[in-house]
Amino acid sequence: MSRFANPTSGNFQTARASTTLRGSTTLTRALGAFGALSLLTVVAASPALAQGTTPKNFTAPSVFQAAGPAADSIQGAVEAFRTALGDPNNQSNPAPADHSGRREINWDGGGNNQTTSVSGNPFAGFLNTRGALFTTPDGTGFVQATPAGLADQFDNPTYGTIFTTFSPFRLFSAIGGKITVVDFFVPGSNGNIRATTAGFGAVFTDVDQPDGSGPGTKHGNRKASTLIEYFAANGALLYSSFVPASPGDAGLSFFGVVFDDARIARVRITSGNVAPGPDDEGHHDVVMMDDFLYGEPQPLP
Repeated sequence: MSRFANPTSGNFQTARASTTLRGSTTLTRALGAFGALSLLTVVAASPALAQGTTPKNFTAPSVFQAAGPAADSIQGAVEAFRTALGDPNNQSNPAPADHSGRREINWDGGGNNQTTSVSGNPFAGFLNTRGALFTTPDGTGFVQATPAGLADQFDNPTYGTIFTTFSPFRLFSAIGGKITVVDFFVPGSNGNIRATTAGFGAVFTDVDQPDGSGPGTKHGNRKASTLIEYFAANGALLYSSFVPASPGDAGLSFFGVVFDDARIARVRITSGNVAPGPDDEGHHDVVMMDDFLYGEPQPLP
């Protein structure tokens, strides 16, 4: 797992994992930090790879992560990640001929959108326009809503205050589950051309638990709650890491990776350790998602 020091400080680091390939853990080499009060030391897990699928020229990704009490805490990390993915932001435009740039989904629907939108499973609202299909294997659908809308959706008034947005006004969540799977396709292909991307990152709100509360499984150890896993087109697990936390209500977290080439075909996100509904207390860490950012999907050969 990736470990993030002092998540409440708003510091962040971009790192290139320097590893051997079969499960060892090594110290990363810093590539840079922006807006940080001090440079952090990050320990990154080696890429998790299925046996027999490791390419000889495999290189670990560049890792971007940050956490803190407000949007400013992660803004620098998000901007650095955008730079690594490349310009322009293609929004809902057709795929460029050279498949350059990136895509972003902020769930806000444009303008002063404070409505609540509920969709089924899978959710294909961005499949043709931005090349992303969303499914939840343990849930029934998805919701896009303001924190107040989430309070109504999940019948929990506390959700109106414990969650906040990175880009106003809406957040994103699975309904009835805590797992979201993203599959990539060439924008404009109506889901007919599968694709891979070089990088994917996401913003989260109210990640309380980074690495657990103790050395063992007894006495209420809560473990880390939010995880991102990156998979190749053949199903091999390329990389996985827990998302840095910002303890306390309404904090924001960001985690993303960028590879040297487009090799990510699927991303699996575990947001929190319980599906939305219960109070965010005790053994429950309820987490919502905000902006998704990823490299322009590249067609599979």
